[in-house]
Amino acid sequence: MKFSKAVVKLRIPIIVLCAILLIPSAIGMANTRINYDMLNYLPEDLETIVGQNVLLDDFGKGAFSMIILENMEAKDVSALRQKIETVDHVETVIWYDSFADLSIPMEMLPDNLYDAFNTENATMMAVFFDSGTSADVTMDAIREIRSICGKQCFVSGMSAMVTDLKDLCEQEEPIYVGIAVVLALIVMMVLMDNWIIPLVFLTSIGVMILFNLGSNIVLGEISYITKALSAILQLAVTMDYSIFLWHSYEEEKVHNENHKDAMAVAISKTLTSVVGSSVTTIAGFIALCFMSFTLGKDLGIVMAKGVVLGVIGCVTLLPALILVFDKLLERAAHKAIIPKMDKLSNGLLRIFPVLLIIFAFLITPAYYGYSKTNNEVYYKISDSLPQDLDYAIANSKLEEEFGMGATHMLLINTDTSASDVRKMLNEMEQVDGVNFVLGLESVVGSLIPEEMLPDSVVSVLKSDDWELVLIGSAYDVASDEVNAQVDSLNTIVKKYDPQGLLIGEAPCTKDMIEVTDHDFRVVNLISILAIFVIIALVEKSISLPFILISVIELAIFINLGLPHYLGTSLPFIAPICISTIQLGATVDYAILLTTRYKSERVEGKSKFDAVKTALSTSIPSILVSGFGLFAATFGVAVYSDIEMISSICMLLARGAMISMLCVILFLPALLMLCDKLICVTTMGLKKCISKKEEISDEV
Repeated sequence: MKFSKAVVKLRIPIIVLCAILLIPSAIGMANTRINYDMLNYLPEDLETIVGQNVLLDDFGKGAFSMIILENMEAKDVSALRQKIETVDHVETVIWYDSFADLSIPMEMLPDNLYDAFNTENATMMAVFFDSGTSADVTMDAIREIRSICGKQCFVSGMSAMVTDLKDLCEQEEPIYVGIAVVLALIVMMVLMDNWIIPLVFLTSIGVMILFNLGSNIVLGEISYITKALSAILQLAVTMDYSIFLWHSYEEEKVHNENHKDAMAVAISKTLTSVVGSSVTTIAGFIALCFMSFTLGKDLGIVMAKGVVLGVIGCVTLLPALILVFDKLLERAAHKAIIPKMDKLSNGLLRIFPVLLIIFAFLITPAYYGYSKTNNEVYYKISDSLPQDLDYAIANSKLEEEFGMGATHMLLINTDTSASDVRKMLNEMEQVDGVNFVLGLESVVGSLIPEEMLPDSVVSVLKSDDWELVLIGSAYDVASDEVNAQVDSLNTIVKKYDPQGLLIGEAPCTKDMIEVTDHDFRVVNLISILAIFVIIALVEKSISLPFILISVIELAIFINLGLPHYLGTSLPFIAPICISTIQLGATVDYAILLTTRYKSERVEGKSKFDAVKTALSTSIPSILVSGFGLFAATFGVAVYSDIEMISSICMLLARGAMISMLCVILFLPALLMLCDKLICVTTMGLKKCISKKEEISDEV
C-alpha cells in the first residue's frame, strides 16, 4: 500500500514528470533508424551474408540494381551511364561501354549475352552502390537516379524496393495509429460505463507508447514491421490493464468515502492482478527473441518493453489522471450496454456436453488447416507490396521484356585457374533457367584479352582475392525452381572453388525459408512451455495449464487454418508472430475465468455454480478486451496496402474474436468435465471434491 498511497499523493508531479519525459522520447523516436530490409535479419554466419560482406569489403560494392532504359540511342545510354556514376554512393555502373568502345557493334557480343541485356527497344545496365541495400544513402541514390533518368528509366532490385517501401510506410503509419485509436475509442465508449474514461485511457497508454518508441534508440534501429505494429499492439494488449484499474476503482468507491483512499486500494489490487496477467503476454513476446531470424528479437524486445511500460503507466499515470479528472468522469457516467450474463452462462452450461463434442470435432480440421497454412506461406517480400509501385513496375518489365526473375552474384577465389573458371561458367550456363553468366572470361575474353585491359576496367569485376560474376535467372525469387537452381549453382561452384560464394536476393531468400521454418517450430514450443509454466505457477495447478493452453491453441489452429480453407497465402512472418502473440495476449481471458472458478470452488460452491458464476462475471471483461484488440487491429488490416502488416493485423483481429469465443464456449465445458481432475491436481482445491453433488447442479 505504500506505493499506492505515494502514487495518489504525488499525482500532480507524476503527470508533470511524464510530460517532461515526452521530450527525450520524441528525440529518441526521431533518431531511431528504421530498417526496411528483411534479409538484414538473417544470421551473420550464413554463406550468403558472409559473401555480401566480402562484396562490400573487397569490391566496395554493397547494394545492386538492374536498370532498364527504353527507346534510347546507344550514345545516350552511354552518356546516362556516366551521369549515373556521378551520383553519390554509386560505385560502378556496368554496361556494354564499360568493356568495349561504342564503335564496336554490340552485335559482336555472343548471342546469349546480347539477348540477355537487349531487346528491340530497351537495354539493361547493372548498378553497384558502395553502401548497403537499405542504407539511407542508398535510398537517396535510388531517388536521384530516378530523377536523372526520368520516365524512360525503371530501377529494379532490393534497394529500389526498400525505397518504395519506406515512402509507403511513412505515408501510412500515422493513419494506422489514427484508425486504431478511433476504433478502440468507439468500442470502449460503447462497452464501458463512461463516455470520457476511454479518452483518459488512451492518454495514459499513448504516453507509454511514446516512451516505448523513444527508448528504442538504445537498440540503434528497429524494423519497419516493428515500428508499424508496436504502437497498435501496445494499445491493444495493455488496454485491459486500464480497464482493470477503472473497475477496481469504481468498486472501491462504494466502500470508501474518500476517493483518494479508494484509488490507493484500487492501485494495490490492480498491481497484483495486472503483473500476473502481463507475465503471459511478455512471455509470448520474449519467445520471439529465440528466433534465428532476428526480426523476431527486434519485435519481441520492443513489445515486451511496451507491455512493461503499459503496466507502469496503468499504476502511476492513469490513477493520477483519473483523480485529476474525477469530477468530470462522474458526470460522464452512463449505463453499461453489456447486460447481465447469468442467463447466457446458465444456457451454455446446460449444453456443455454438446460444446465438448464441438470442441473435439474442431480439433482435426483446425490442425489440418493450420499445418497446411504453414507450408503455403510466401517469402517473396515484394509480393506483399502494391503492384503499382515504381519498383514493381520495373520488376514486371524485367520479367516480361528480358525474361529475368532474379540476379545472382558469384564470388570466385582468384586462386582458381582461368581454365577452371571458364569450365565453371560454361557449366553454369547449362543450368535450367540461367539466362546469362557475365564475368571477365565470358565478356572480355570474346573481345580483347584481359591482360590488355586497364586496371580501372578489370577492377569492376575483380579484386586481389575475388572475381565477381553476375548470373541472370529466368526464375522468380523464392520459387521452387530458383531454389533448385541455387542448389545446382552452389554444387558447381564448390566443385571448382570450395571457397566460392553465391549471393543475391534469391540465395538469401532461400536461406530465409530454411531459417524461418526452423524458427516457427522453436518459437512455438518455447512460447507454449513458458506460458505453461507461468499458468502452473499462477494457478498452482498441473492440469489447468493443459486445459487453458488447449483452448487457446485450438483458437490459434482455427485462426491460422482458415487461410488454407479460404485459399489465401500469408507472408512468412505472419504465422510465427501470430502463434506466439495470440497465445500470450489472449490466454489472459482463460486465466481470468479460471481464477474466478477456483475462488468459487474454494468458497464451497458446486462445480456447476462455480463455473456459472465465473463465466457470467468474466464475459463482460472478456468482451471488452477481445473487442478492444479487434478494434485496434481490424481497421489497420483493412486500410494498409502493405500485406505484411495487413495480414498480421487481420490475423490478430480475427484471433481475438476466435479466442474470445473459444474461452466463452469451450473452457467452461472443459472445467465442468475435468472438475474432479482439477481439484486433485490443484493446490487448495482437494477439499472441494465431493462424492455426491446435486444432480441439478450438473445439468
